[in-house]
Amino acid sequence: MLAPYLANIHAIINIAGLILDVTGVLIIVIGAALSTLAYLARWRQNALTYRGYRRDVGRSILLGLEFLVGGDIIRTVSVEHPSLENVFVLGLIVMIRTAMSFTMEVELEGRWPWQGRTLETQSPSEDESGQS
Repeated sequence: MLAPYLANIHAIINIAGLILDVTGVLIIVIGAALSTLAYLARWRQNALTYRGYRRDVGRSILLGLEFLVGGDIIRTVSVEHPSLENVFVLGLIVMIRTAMSFTMEVELEGRWPWQGRTLETQSPSEDESGQS
């Protein structure tokens, strides 16, 4: 009696996971394209725009990865009869993508995500205690 409803629920959950995956890919592609256009527009005026370009592309990738991880989690949970293998695969995917996010954060910000802002990254209006 509940079987048709459960099938619909699984289909909806799978579609939600697919939507998150597509959104993640679109964020990466559109973010990289917009970053490239902004870089090219500023390139002739200032040769030092490469760091900003790299930062903008990296942020697009980081945000896209978050959506992709969400899609993986939703699809793994939605499996009708989840197996231990599915859970291990999900764990491996999440670990790899999390490691990528952490290393990209270090690459972009020069610090680990859990570290506070350093004096070099504080805005000029902030004093040495880190308060505005």
